[in-house]
Order: sequence, then structure tokens, then C-alpha cells
Amino acid sequence: MQRERRGHQSTVLLAIMAVVFTLALVIYPKVGYEAGMQGLKVCWEIIIPSLLPFFIVSELLLGLGVVRGFGVLLEPLMQPLFSVPGVGAFALSMGLAAGYPMDAVITARFRQTKQCTRIEGERLLAFTNTADPLFMFGAVAVGMFKSPALGALFALAHYISSFLVGVAFKFWGRRDPDHLREVQEREVTRPKGNLFVRAYREMLAAREEDGRPFGKLLGNAVSESVQTILMISGFIVFFAVVIEILEVSGIMAVIGWPLAEMYRLLGIHTGLVQPTLAGVLELDIGSAQTAVVPAPLIQKLALVSGIIAWSGLSVHAQVASVLTHTDIRMRPYFLARFLHAALAAALTVILYGLGVGRSAQGAMASLAHHLPMMTDTSTSGFWHTFVHAMSGSLELWLGICAALFMFSVGMLLLRRIRVVAFFVRSQG
Repeated sequence: MQRERRGHQSTVLLAIMAVVFTLALVIYPKVGYEAGMQGLKVCWEIIIPSLLPFFIVSELLLGLGVVRGFGVLLEPLMQPLFSVPGVGAFALSMGLAAGYPMDAVITARFRQTKQCTRIEGERLLAFTNTADPLFMFGAVAVGMFKSPALGALFALAHYISSFLVGVAFKFWGRRDPDHLREVQEREVTRPKGNLFVRAYREMLAAREEDGRPFGKLLGNAVSESVQTILMISGFIVFFAVVIEILEVSGIMAVIGWPLAEMYRLLGIHTGLVQPTLAGVLELDIGSAQTAVVPAPLIQKLALVSGIIAWSGLSVHAQVASVLTHTDIRMRPYFLARFLHAALAAALTVILYGLGVGRSAQGAMASLAHHLPMMTDTSTSGFWHTFVHAMSGSLELWLGICAALFMFSVGMLLLRRIRVVAFFVRSQG
């Protein structure tokens, strides 16, 4: 009864919001049109060319059985680290290459084809939802902050925090009865023998189970990928219009008043309130607005890093739509995004304090200054120029070493946890 009452309340609230948004479009038609055109431009020039080929290739690799064979090879790595099947490495790698929501699309396909349990899908989605390096190095570092070297800072903070989220979610749902039952069934049917032989056999078995001729497989891959791209583009256009309407109508300022008071108490520049709210909705707009605010650089870097890790409600809506036909829940996904954003922002401050962003800028500038000398074909001339360009960047290497140290500590802690867990099981 209480659940039904909450459902009625949410329906009324959503209906009111839809009516208000429709009225806002009638009141501000020009604003909505221009924002929609900007969203379409982003989709046509960036989203479709960059994501569509990855979607098609991933569908082909799934249909041909390559992903399952790839998963068998990487099972010894993914299972101890993150408690997910080896096929999770494919979602991780494609997410790194294409960015979100590529990982959600692949995870949903894994769940639909029974290559992972619901709990494993939720664990996988928690740490594979990452931005692609091209976005952080190109769009954010170069396009927004005009500093290519800051891309290393964003990437280090983003991927290290993502790894830590994956380790933390290793224990998510470990006592779920359905998950345990599916894992036991999978262990019973798991083939034994040489790892490479098993990978080859699993690839052939997956191809036979699919059974579609290559022509039909390619056609289905293209049609399904285009449908997914259109869905993603629609969300981008919709949220671009929503953000612009909220800003023009003044609703964004009203919503941001409590956040402004909190920022003032914490000593954070209040000019970052608007970009924060925009970043909650859409990461590109929030990051771009943050870059132009006359606030301390470290605050802007931390906020942008958190926004990228959070990824915005626009991406969350895309992920939710992709997961519609699965039983994977969104609650752990949201928890992971909060944790990822907090860790990424904190690591950005730490790494920048170690000199990663600052010294990297000096190194890049020195390399650019000595670039004509790099054309010297003699070995001594090249190395003299390289060493001179990289001198004075000790803080950069200290930052990288610190990141590697944190990774090593995480691996040692994970190993200790595994040993303790094995001891407890053996005693039980």
C-alpha cells in the first residue's frame, strides 16, 4: 500500500514537471530552438562519428563469439580484482576507448546473453562507466582549459578512482541467493583444461549459439547501433534544452541558493555554483562553464574532475534506457557515481599538490620550445634536447610514482583480503 502511494506521488510529480516544461517551451520558443540546435550539432559532429563505429564493432564481436573467448583469457585477472567474469574486461576496454554509455550497452548485452549475473552486471557497471581519454585530453584539457598537460591530471585521477570504485564494489551483493546460484551453475558447466584451448572452444560455442549468418549479423548490428545512437542523441538534445530553460527562467538560481551558502561556508568560490548544477545535469556544459569562472584553478580542476566522474543525469538517463530490458538496478550505479566523483575530486587535489598538473605544463612548454631541435637526426642531439626539455619536472614524476604507489597498496590490501577470506572459508 505504501509503495503504491509513493508510485502515485511520483506520477503526479512527473506529470507536473512535464506540464511546466511544456509551458516553458511555449514561453521561450527561441531559447528551446537554439539549445536544441546546439545539442544536434554536438550529436552530428561528435557523438555519431565517435560512438557508432564502436557500437557496430562490439555487436559483431559479441555475435562472432570473440568476446566470450576474450573473457576466458582474462578471467584470472578480472575475477580476483573485481569479482566479475573475464568478459568484463571487454566492457572496460570499450568503455575506455569510446566513453560512456558504451560500457552500459555492453553490460546489458552480457546480462541478456547470461554471460554475467545481475550482481556482476551491477559491479561491472560501477567501475566501467568512464570517460574516454580523447575527451579528457582534447575537449577538456585543450578545448576548455587551453592546457594539454592537464589531461594527464584528469586521466590519472579519473582512472585511479575508477579502479578504487571497482575494488570497493567487489563485495557488492556477494550474499545474494540468485547470484550465488547462477555462479554455482556457471562453475559446474565451466570447461576445464588449457586456458587458450578453452578460450578457443568458448568462442566457437558462442558463435554456434548465435547462429546468424554474417550478413544478417552485420545488418542487425547496424540497425541496433543506429537505434541506440538515436536514443543517446535524443537525450543530449533534451537535456541541452532543459538546462537552457532552467537558466533563462531563473529556476537554476533558486535551486542553487542552498549550494551557494554551503560553498561560502567551505571557502569555495560561489561562481562555481552554476557550473556545478549544470554538471549535475550534463557534463559537457558543466565542465565548459567551470573552465571560464574566475575561481582558483585547483577548485575548478577538482570540480571538473568530479563532474566527469559523475557524468551527469543525461548519461544516467541513457544508461537507464539501455538497461530497461535487463534486471540490473540503477541504485548501485548511482552509489558508484557518487563515490567515483568524490574520489576523483580528492585525487585531483592530491595529484595537483604533488605537481602533476603544474610541472607537466612546464614540461610540455619546454618540449614545444625545443621541438625544432628534435628534428636533429643525430642521437646525441635528440637526447640532449629531450633531457633538457624534461629537466625541472621532478614533481611530475613524483606524482606518477605516487599514483603507482597507491595502485600497489590497493593490490596488497586486496591480496590480504583474499587471504583472510580463504582462511575464514577453510575454517568454516
